[in-house]
Amino acid sequence: MTNLSVNINKIATLRNSRGGNNPDLIKVALDAERFGAEGITVHPRPDERHIRYQDVFDLKKVIQTEFNIEGNPKEQKFVELVLANKPAQVTLVPDAEGQLTSNHGWDTIKHQSYLKDIIAEFKSEGIRVSIFVDPAKEMIEAAERTGTDRIELYTESYASNYHADKEFAIKPYIAAAQLANKLGLGINAGHDLDLHNLNYFSKNIPGLLEVSIGHALICDSLYLGLENTIQMYLRALKNN
Repeated sequence: MTNLSVNINKIATLRNSRGGNNPDLIKVALDAERFGAEGITVHPRPDERHIRYQDVFDLKKVIQTEFNIEGNPKEQKFVELVLANKPAQVTLVPDAEGQLTSNHGWDTIKHQSYLKDIIAEFKSEGIRVSIFVDPAKEMIEAAERTGTDRIELYTESYASNYHADKEFAIKPYIAAAQLANKLGLGINAGHDLDLHNLNYFSKNIPGLLEVSIGHALICDSLYLGLENTIQMYLRALKNN
């Protein structure tokens, strides 16, 4: 069964826009768990424009489900943050400094040596590692050689093409998942998944372990309420 991890970056963005602590990020995370979320995801960036580094320490003390920290390990401060908090999972994302949002996976061939070293460092501390990848055969094959536990399929292409031709949109992801399963890699997915495209994706991706969803889920919750929205995402994810 696929787990739903709720990314709470946008809650932090809203809080930071006015200063103070409204909305309360910790309360939202705990409520999300209470409403059925099976994990909490954060993606701190160097400018702390949404999740602050202190938020990670505060969340680690209270999260009862799976805690997933995303970020670029080429930032030493991020590496230190992860090692200090030892989340259940770290997801390595090749973001450039100041990047608005993640928009590509790792070149696991070009960065093979670097990824092997940093993945080994995290795994030696008992942290499961997932790396962000595009659904390309050569990138997944090279990902397996890095020693990562899982890959996270970058699903922007699927989401962009879903309404025009969902069979075309999902085809490379099915092939990527089949290869990952063959290689013994766990499969996560994320980016632009929403209530329209999630069920079809989860229904057709073999071995899908986890999706992390933030932007669409938080936007939907403005109209539908957070508890109802999380329940709707869970039904879309699991009613296969």
